[in-house]
Amino acid sequence: MEPGQGRLVDLQPEQKKTLLVGTYKQTSDKELCAEQLSELESLCATYGLEVIEKIMCPIKAYDASTFVGKGKVQEIADLVLEKGIDVVIFDDEISPQQQRNLEKIFEKITVDRTELILGVFAQRAHSREARIQVELATLRYQMPRLRRMWTHLSRQRSGGSSGGGGGYVRGEGEKQIEIDRRIVRRRLDRLEVELKAVKQARDTQRQARKRSGIATFAIVGYTNVGKSTLMRALTDADVLVEDKLFATLDTTTRKYVLPNRQEILLIDTVGFIRKIPHLLVAAFKSTLEEAVQADILLHLVDVSSSAAETQAESTLAVVKELGAENVPMITVLNKIDQCQNRLMAERMRIKYPKTVEISALQKLGFDHLLESMINEISKLRKHVKLRIPQSHYALVSELMREGKVSSCEYEDNDVVLEVEIPRILEKKVALFEVLS
Repeated sequence: MEPGQGRLVDLQPEQKKTLLVGTYKQTSDKELCAEQLSELESLCATYGLEVIEKIMCPIKAYDASTFVGKGKVQEIADLVLEKGIDVVIFDDEISPQQQRNLEKIFEKITVDRTELILGVFAQRAHSREARIQVELATLRYQMPRLRRMWTHLSRQRSGGSSGGGGGYVRGEGEKQIEIDRRIVRRRLDRLEVELKAVKQARDTQRQARKRSGIATFAIVGYTNVGKSTLMRALTDADVLVEDKLFATLDTTTRKYVLPNRQEILLIDTVGFIRKIPHLLVAAFKSTLEEAVQADILLHLVDVSSSAAETQAESTLAVVKELGAENVPMITVLNKIDQCQNRLMAERMRIKYPKTVEISALQKLGFDHLLESMINEISKLRKHVKLRIPQSHYALVSELMREGKVSSCEYEDNDVVLEVEIPRILEKKVALFEVLS
């Protein structure tokens, strides 16, 4: 293969043997590196690759040309040859230049965690929106790597000469790069337009939900912690439940009736992951905004995992990046029946307020969960009686739009309303509240 040309999609079905490379700078980070390589192995399994070997490299500084030092590069090259490796995957993001240099040495497809995640997303995207978002992220990732596709042209020489023929071919190569870039930019522009139309439809649905006054809960959490299992257990929804990372990328919304006969909407969102590429967060922002716009978040944590704490922190980091850190949240410790480390559960309960323990699969702890959900809803809205001068009719319109009006009368120059309002409007109407 030409150096710098390989991509995961170029692998043949029989080419599955994979070598994983992780790095750490301090001895204290070695355990974290091992956890991340295990997660990378799970991503490989989801994609359909077989991990033959995992290498952890202690490094003092990253090499600008090959990411890891010459000694480790040679060690990896020897293993590639010895084990018959088809693809090498780095757990860290490597630059296009480093990728090209490493492929030249290994003579095998060499990619990083980001490209593997993009590959998994491409496999799992089913809805039009998810497919658009995956293609957007993939094209943005490939844009700076387009030159890799044409490096072989710069080395060609007409008739073995280094004269004018070589200059001509290089020119053609440079021209092709610009053509490719224009094609990619045009495709990006078209996809942005398509995604904008899908987003507008989603915003319309979201506004309709708000007007209905039905509280919405978004189930967020690390990938494969049991979000879809919880959705199915509560609502009997026909959602995909699979023991793979990123089993589903599409949001699912289902209606559910709480024990107090109150209707709510449950939204299942795409899973989060450590080192999630920023371009994926950007591409999936319209989908992830379901979490931002929800009234309450159910943060699901797999408490049986040894990495539960770091997974929870990774999820909250993405929630913060989306601007949803102030949305009320219930932390739901899932798989409590499989938890071998009770200290882990206790630490999580201390660290995060409003914590409940459940097993979504066994339907354990649901009474406590549903009680917590009812309590959180009660904090969202307040029933008030207001007397508002008609000169402030803009406020009346807002209350009719955002609140749930139970009565409306006109007395002299005032509008007298009884309305259930979101708590965020409480200060806005304080001056007009009629105290009983």
